[in-house]
Parts: sequence; C-alpha cells; structure tokens
Amino acid sequence: YNPDVVNVVPVSAWVGDGLVERSARMPWYQSCTLLEALDALSPPPRETDKPLRIPIVEVYKIGGIGTVASGRIETGVMRPGISVVF
Repeated sequence: YNPDVVNVVPVSAWVGDGLVERSARMPWYQSCTLLEALDALSPPPRETDKPLRIPIVEVYKIGGIGTVASGRIETGVMRPGISVVF
C-alpha cells in the first residue's frame, strides 16, 4: 500500500474514541475520525469493458419459481434480456 494515500486512524471502539468525533483522550491526534476517513474513500472504477463476472453468494430454492442465485456484479454489464448460463 502507499502510506501517502492511506489514512491510519487510531480509535478505541471500547469507549468510542475517534470513531465519530475527535477524542479529548487523544490530544496528540488531530486528523480525521474513522467515519470521516471512510466517507472520503472513493469506490474503484467499474470494469464494464470486461466479461460479466458474478460471484455467487447465496442460492435460494423458491417453491413455484425454482432455484435463484444471488451475487454481485464484479465486472461487465448485465442488461434486460441477457442470457446467463451456469
């Protein structure tokens, strides 16, 4: 990782120091809170030019409908009418 672009945020989840508000118990740390650091993250670019890839997370067997696979599209694009084969 590149330490110039990664924020290291000291927190104490036990008492909530540094999570949402700056803490008086850590006067030596003057930068962002964990919530501010998470809000500043930007999502990685979508790779829509690559083949469709959907890791299957869960499989549901629904009576009267059949087996339904659930997952998240990692690369590619899914459009109405596309045929997906497992």
